[in-house]
Order: sequence, then structure tokens, then C-alpha cells
Amino acid sequence: MTELEKRQDRSPVPSAFDYAPAPESREIVRLEKRYGLFIGGEFVEPRSGEFQPSISPATEEPLAEVAYADGEDVALAVGAARDAFENGWSDLAPSERSKYLYRIARILQERSREFAVLESLDGGKPIRESRDVDLPLAAAHFFYYAGWADKLEYAFPNRQPRPVGVAGQVIPWNFPLLMLSWKIAPALATGNTVVLKPAETTPLTALLFCDVLRQAELPPGVVNIVTGDGRAGAELVKHPEVDKVAFTGSTEVGKEIQRAVAGTGKKLTLELGGKAANIIFDDAPLDQAVEGIVNGIYFNQGHVCCAGSRLLVQESIYEQVLAKLKRRMGTLRVGDPLDKNTDVGAINSKAQLDRITELVAAGEEEGAEIFQPPCRLPEKGWWFAPTVFTNVAQSYRIAQEEIFGPVLSVLTFRTPDEAVEKANNTPYGLSAGVWTEKGSRILSMAQQLRAGVIWANTYNRFDPGSPFGGYKESGFGREGGRHGLEPYLRFE
Repeated sequence: MTELEKRQDRSPVPSAFDYAPAPESREIVRLEKRYGLFIGGEFVEPRSGEFQPSISPATEEPLAEVAYADGEDVALAVGAARDAFENGWSDLAPSERSKYLYRIARILQERSREFAVLESLDGGKPIRESRDVDLPLAAAHFFYYAGWADKLEYAFPNRQPRPVGVAGQVIPWNFPLLMLSWKIAPALATGNTVVLKPAETTPLTALLFCDVLRQAELPPGVVNIVTGDGRAGAELVKHPEVDKVAFTGSTEVGKEIQRAVAGTGKKLTLELGGKAANIIFDDAPLDQAVEGIVNGIYFNQGHVCCAGSRLLVQESIYEQVLAKLKRRMGTLRVGDPLDKNTDVGAINSKAQLDRITELVAAGEEEGAEIFQPPCRLPEKGWWFAPTVFTNVAQSYRIAQEEIFGPVLSVLTFRTPDEAVEKANNTPYGLSAGVWTEKGSRILSMAQQLRAGVIWANTYNRFDPGSPFGGYKESGFGREGGRHGLEPYLRFE
């Protein structure tokens, strides 16, 4: 045997490469044992005297106790916001308001790692998404609206824009900090004050945001944050001193809010549920489209109002797309949200997991074929494997109802007209995706699809300069862009 042969490595070539754990440290986050309500620039004890734990969905461990506001607490917060509005904030020079927004944006950037870890701890989403999507977009919204604060006359020429007053804002649990930014940034830029209620399952980043407001030296009462369940949200919506209501959440609650504010003169925007169609034509770049499918439905465990939960594939490429999709699903890593290698994190709550499980069971009972890639789910916490249903009829519940989980229903079509008809066959109208190489087809489909946001050869891409909102039971009004300013203004 030659010397060269002796030195050769005889170890077998591995058939697969496993990812080693790469957990993000929790030490960067310092949580209080108990949080009060942020009213008038300081934390105060709730008049209700009620506290409830905020639970980590990945481990089921309590992270902190959070105050639950009642009607008296909400009235105190609205009073603080009204006082701040009438005694300085609404009359502050727009360029000065802009400075506060810039400060908030920069502080969010500086503390982005801290916020990303807490967002994943409290909500269950993978740290990569919190770090690379939620935090950059949250800061970008404050930067964007800081730029508009002193240019409102140019945004609405030949009109005199004036702030509305006190904005009551209720946000969901799927993007806690990002939804906070979508709501608070345009409200402050236009000279309003805010009372915001975060979701009861994910209040912690909103409470940490109060420290950002302290760092930015925002005047007391301009932003107030009251935590609690739906009772606190209902008290906020119906309070007579609230001039503007903004809500993101379920269609059912949105309808209740619309009934509550009817005849009051309050301005209202609703961003509700969705059942988006992701449409793949036979000339689409299939590998790119498969990545778009995965991003469209498994991003944030499917906890996305605009998730592409219905996949419409042209018949001629159905088998090919399905094979590629199943192969790609086999590479998704489900597990610890704080692990940088995780693709699919924990379901936000036990109640949401029960909802997903119930609808998946209904899909199987109705005759759809289920596919789930082999994956080991953690023993503690709330988890659901990425799921695909085939042989789905349009009448099935999984094709009609919003599941809000990592569950995809696959349907087929032959012609563009059939794709449009199936895509629009839903009570919702929030978003859609079109995958094709033909620009003319993209434009044609965009004109016919009844959806507020339509992506072409991509999915789930957001920008603060682009308006977002829906039609039909997906709500009304727009957030983001110049359009996002108007709901917070009155014109003289």
C-alpha cells in the first residue's frame, strides 16, 4: 500500500447532514414577575385587581403575570390619552412629532435582539422570523411614518388634515410587535394619542415596548397600553371618548365591533381573516413556486391572516408540483422556537391547537387525503406538523374556513377563468398569489381576483410603503403607505 493510500480518509460519506442545535440565549431578556397597566407614562396597578400568567407555547411555562383591565382601567387610560391630546400632543409641531418616531425606530433597531427573543418566547414563532422579519419591519414602519409626520399637506393636497383624537387599537397574537407598529406609528405621525390593547396570549413585547417609549421620552399619556382579554377590548371599543377604532383579528369579533360603533360617528378600520388562493400556472418556475407555497402557508405556523392556505395548481403540472412540495416539506424542522434552525415553531395556544385539530379531522371525514412529513414533535408545548390535503372539494370546510395553522388545501384548475372563479369562491378577500412567467397574465389575474393584496411570483412580502387590507369579510380600510394615514385624520 502506498503512503498516499494510507493517508486517505476511509470514513463513509454521510447520507444526510443533521443540524446541530443552535439556540438563541434567553439571558438577553429581563422579565418582571408582574406587569401592571401602562397609563399616563407609568405602570399602575389595575383597578380590577386581576392578573393572569402569560404562557410560553413551546414549554407551557408561565413567563410573567399580566394585569387584566376592566372598564374602570380602560376609562383611566382613555382619560390619560384625551388629556395628552388636548394639552400638547395635537398642537406639537409635526417636525417634533417626527423626532419621537425616529427615536422609537432607532431604539427598536438597537434592542432588536432582545425583542426578537421575547417575541419567540411569548408567541412561539421561530427566532429567525422574529429576528429577520418582525423586528426589521416594525422599525421600518416607525421610520416610514416619521417621514410623513411633517408632510401631511403634501399627502393630501388641497385639504387641511387634522388629527382625529384618541385612537383605540386592538391587535392580535400572531404578530404582536409588528401589529403594534402598524397601529401606533401612523396614529402618532398624524397627531393622535393611543390606547392599545394587545392580545391576552402575547402581551409581553407590548409591555417591553413601554420601556422604549420611556427611552424615547415620549410625553406621558400619548401611548397607553392596557392588557387583558376580550372584555377589555370591548370596553375600549365602546368608550365614548374614543374617536377612532382600529382592529386586527377574527371576522367574528370584527362584526361585533362594527355593530358596537355603528351610529357613534367613530372612524373604523378592520383587518380580519382570510382564505387566500396561491395560484400556480404551468409556465411558473416550479422550484421558486414551491418555496413560495411553503413560505405562504408554513411561515409563522400558518398564523397569518393572508396565508396562502388554498393552493390552486394547473392540472398539467399537479403531480410534479405535489412531488416537489412533499419533498420540501420533509426538510422542514419543527421544534424549539429559539433554535435558529427551526422552520416551524409552536402553535400559539391550546385553544388554537384545538381549532386546528378539529378542522383537520373534519377534512379527513369529508374525504380529503392528508399528508404530513415524518417529524418528531416535542412532548411539552403545543405543536402541529405541517399538513397538506389533496382531493379537496371547494365545499369542504378546510377549503372554506380559516384554519390559522400550518394546513394547506390543494385544488386544481384547467383555465385562467376557472382559477379566478375558484379563487374568488370564498367569503374572504384579503390576499392572493399568482405564479407565472407571463406579465400580461399577472395583470389580467390581478384585475379579476377579489383580494386586497396580490403577490406575483412571491408571497408574504411586506413593505411599510405599501397599503394592506381586504374586501368582503376580510374587512375594510388600509394600513401602511400613504393610505394608512387617512383613517387617523379628519379634513377641514
